[in-house]
Amino acid sequence: MIIAIDGPAAAGKGTLARNIAAAFDFAYLDTGSLYRATAKKVLDKAIDPDDAQACTVVALTLHPEDLTVEGLRTEIVGQVASKVSVIPDVRAALLRFQRDFAAEPPGGKAGAVLDGRDVGTVVCPEAEVKFFITASSEVRAERRFKELREAGENVIYARVLAEMRERDERDSTRAVAPLKPADDATVIDTSGLDADQVFEQARSIVAAKRP
Repeated sequence: MIIAIDGPAAAGKGTLARNIAAAFDFAYLDTGSLYRATAKKVLDKAIDPDDAQACTVVALTLHPEDLTVEGLRTEIVGQVASKVSVIPDVRAALLRFQRDFAAEPPGGKAGAVLDGRDVGTVVCPEAEVKFFITASSEVRAERRFKELREAGENVIYARVLAEMRERDERDSTRAVAPLKPADDATVIDTSGLDADQVFEQARSIVAAKRP
């Protein structure tokens, strides 16, 4: 069973995906970590994020251990990840990894939960259950602001909000796999919900579709 969970940054899709995976003993993949890991290596190698060829080489040589390095959740890595993700060859390089994971979940699991921005529309359009998790930009910026401050980063809310909106615009208008709900996705707005409320809504839907 494949569950696709998409949505913009800080909407709560990662928390939901991990909770669903734990509840049903499914494998979990944060597809955004693939792009963040690529972005981190691009930054570490001082590569221009607009250099499509160089960024593609990085994506093609990505290793599983690159997904667990320190610093993937910083704001600068997120910004660069959004930039490299619009490069068609980078997306193609990382697409096979994601589809293989979904087709054959690690550890012999009976299902896979993938979260990202185009899982239900591009990566796994055949997924049995699709969710699109969203929230207002102000709520998402506040969540990200708190997360970054707790991580020790010196950030300003207004800047986090501006960068959030800029990233939303870039992700939603890109030519390749733009951020949007799949036609058959269940949309959940988490602006006024906590993680447990979101999980209960999603859990019942997954349970009903489970073979």
